[in-house]
Amino acid sequence: MRRFRVGVQLHPQVEDLDDLRHAARDADALGVDSIWVWDHFFPLYGNPDGPHFEAYTLLAALAADTERARLGALVTCNSYRNPQLLADMARTIDHLSHGRFTLGIGAGWFERDYTEYGYEFGTAIGRLRALERDLPTIRQRLEALTPAPLGPLPILVGGAGEKVTLRIVAQHADAWNAFGPPEAYAHKNEVLDRHCAEVGRDPAAIERTVALQPSEVDDAEAFVAAGATHLIVMVGRPFDLSPVAALLAASGGDRAGAG
Repeated sequence: MRRFRVGVQLHPQVEDLDDLRHAARDADALGVDSIWVWDHFFPLYGNPDGPHFEAYTLLAALAADTERARLGALVTCNSYRNPQLLADMARTIDHLSHGRFTLGIGAGWFERDYTEYGYEFGTAIGRLRALERDLPTIRQRLEALTPAPLGPLPILVGGAGEKVTLRIVAQHADAWNAFGPPEAYAHKNEVLDRHCAEVGRDPAAIERTVALQPSEVDDAEAFVAAGATHLIVMVGRPFDLSPVAALLAASGGDRAGAG
C-alpha cells in the first residue's frame, strides 16, 4: 500500500473545551499530519440543543496548543463570514500556528445554522455560485495582507457534486475532501481528474483527502487505491484516538512526534 497522510477531525459538540484541547494535544503527540474541527453552530448528532462551540476561535486556541500538525476546519461554511475577513482570520491563525493553517471551505448545507443565525439559506446552486465568486477574493486578500501568511496556507474545498463543486475544486483548490465508500470516492476522484484536464490543471497539484468514520479505518487500503492521499478520522467525545493510532501505524510514514 502506498504511503498516506493521517488526520483527525475533533467534533466541537462538547461541554468542556478542555476535553477537546487535550485530545488535540494527544493527537499532535501521536504524530498526526492534520487536526480539524467542523464549522457549525449546533450539534450534528445526538441532542440537537446540546453544547457546541464555534470553530475559528477554537482553532486559534488549538494553534497555540499544538506544535506540528496542520490545522483547519473541515470545512468552513463560506456563507458565515465575509470572504476578506475570513482570509484575515485564516492568516492570523496561520501566524499563531507558525505556518500550519489550511483553509478548508465549502458552500454550506446545514439549514439550522442559517436560520437561527440570520443568514439567508437560499439554494444549493446559489451557495455554490457564492463559493466560486468568493474563492478568488480570498486569495487576493491573502496576497494583500501585511504580514503575509507564514506557511503556504493551502485552500481545501470540500464537496462531491460532479458538475459544479468538482469543477470549482479543479479551478481553485489546493486540496479536496469528500467521503466514502471507496467505490464512490474513486468515481468522484476520476471526475475531478477530468475537470482538471478541461481547465488545464495538473491533477497532482490537488491533494486528495477523505473523511472516515472510525469504523472505516480498516478500509484504508481501499481508500488509498481509490486515490486518497490523506485520510482523516472523524472523532467525537470521548475522543477515542485508537482508530487514529491504528491508521498511523498503517500509514508507512515516520512519526517523529509519536509517543
